[in-house]
Amino acid sequence: MAANERKLITKNRRARHKYEVLETFEAGLSLLGTEIKSIRASEVTIGEAHVRLEGGEAFLLNAHIQPYSQATHFNHDPVRARKLLLHQRELEHLRSRVEEKGLTIVPLSIYLSRGRAKLKIGLCRGKRLHDRRETERRRDEERDAAREMARHQRRSH
Repeated sequence: MAANERKLITKNRRARHKYEVLETFEAGLSLLGTEIKSIRASEVTIGEAHVRLEGGEAFLLNAHIQPYSQATHFNHDPVRARKLLLHQRELEHLRSRVEEKGLTIVPLSIYLSRGRAKLKIGLCRGKRLHDRRETERRRDEERDAAREMARHQRRSH
């Protein structure tokens, strides 16, 4: 793995369907030893997870990190709250945006960067039903156009 290469562990596929992502941030995760081992083995899900700001800190809630299979009785709680490591100015920015505009913070993906687990979080606005339909319609149109282009190129060769 190169010096600045990132290894994607998991993505929150539902996030981009349910939310419009306005800004993204990279946060470190404060983990226990057995948790990082489970993450490296890709035994983590963030589909139901969310981020909460409390007392000047950010926490990842409802993320499920499978207990490490090689561990003894000192294993971790799979759904415990995990502290996010962000700069103070990022925390203040997130707090002000969430309070003033009613936005939410959603975990988008977990990846490894230089051996450390990172969480990509997004400052998001919930999509309305018609917005979701519009996104789906646009995606279908792009897929159909790509299919037609491929078919046209096959005929011309």
